[in-house]
Amino acid sequence: MNPEFLKYQAQTSPYPLGMEVSHAVGCYIYDTNNKKYLDFVAGVSACSLGHQNPRVNQAIKDQLDKYSHVMVYGEYSQSPAVEYCKLLASLLPKPLEKTYLVNSGTEATEGALKLARRVTGRSQLISCFNAYHGNTMGSMSVMGFEERKQIFRPLIPDVDFITFNNEDDIQKITTKTAGIILESIQGGAGFIKPQNDFLLKVRQRCDEVGALMIIDEIQPGFGRTGKLFGFENYNVVPDIVILGKGMGGGMPVGAFTAAAKHMDLLSDNPKLGHITTFGGHPVIAAACLATLQEITETDLIPQTLVKEKLFRSLLVHPLITEIRGKGLMLAAMTAHPEITNKVIFKCQDKGLILFWLLFEGNAIRITPPLTISEDEIREGCAIILQSLDEIANEG
Repeated sequence: MNPEFLKYQAQTSPYPLGMEVSHAVGCYIYDTNNKKYLDFVAGVSACSLGHQNPRVNQAIKDQLDKYSHVMVYGEYSQSPAVEYCKLLASLLPKPLEKTYLVNSGTEATEGALKLARRVTGRSQLISCFNAYHGNTMGSMSVMGFEERKQIFRPLIPDVDFITFNNEDDIQKITTKTAGIILESIQGGAGFIKPQNDFLLKVRQRCDEVGALMIIDEIQPGFGRTGKLFGFENYNVVPDIVILGKGMGGGMPVGAFTAAAKHMDLLSDNPKLGHITTFGGHPVIAAACLATLQEITETDLIPQTLVKEKLFRSLLVHPLITEIRGKGLMLAAMTAHPEITNKVIFKCQDKGLILFWLLFEGNAIRITPPLTISEDEIREGCAIILQSLDEIANEG
């Protein structure tokens, strides 16, 4: 591991993996020793089209030759951002038609929470236990994992929590609630899918009491679950949808989308109700546009379900207790975090990149690029099974 990486760059954990990256292409990452690694993580669901996608790269280069940053967000009409928001509106259900472009998923969460309070005039926010919506102060306030946020308190007030898939808890949404924020599939909690029309019942309760329903699509979004957005699997339309990760084909970006009548409230009384310098950056927006075009103009979205079936058919082993998730948002569950850790490290040694989930220690993250081939899936799963065999033989 490069000692300067540890000396000069702030770390997120005491034990980073520390691979020294040379280059990446397709579904492979290469280290500085020219060892190649099959990527089953996609930058934690961000590199939806793999690495160095030609269409995305060309869009970036073309825009760089025209102009880069010219003005803070929302003042100048810049065609990459306009065209992107227009295409997104055409693909989202009504009334989700107006998009605010920001720089990351957590910033999109911040904007969505502010918008819910602005629209309703209420203060209470509701989230779910084991939810993750980002790591800035507002987003952390709706994180449902006390261990990760206790040291940073006090956070924003008037936040309550319910249990995902617990129908009785839905009654906690009242006329005091500005909005409830939910992931369409809980990510950090272990890729937990909604059950028994849970999201639909939350939608109905929000309608009853005038609260806004905010759906976080930062990880499930952009084709990963067999639909363009995860909520489309569950027959609901949120009031606000939060976007990020796979949105930019590996470039840093986030967004939140709502009805125009709601979003317009951020522009007045007060003005600059939400503001960002680099949101809608033309180079990033060009990458987003190319990514969305590629995802929706090809068969990548329906292929995620075909590839899910292949993963499930191959990853059969006594040390795998179940496969959670949907499409190419999968988690192979083991009986103990120690097994999960061994699998991840052994696979990296053998040239396969896997990763963890935030709050579920038994889970092995499998979120490859949507472009992964069936041969690459077979190659990676063979490495996983080999590693599991070695662990089983170790006793």
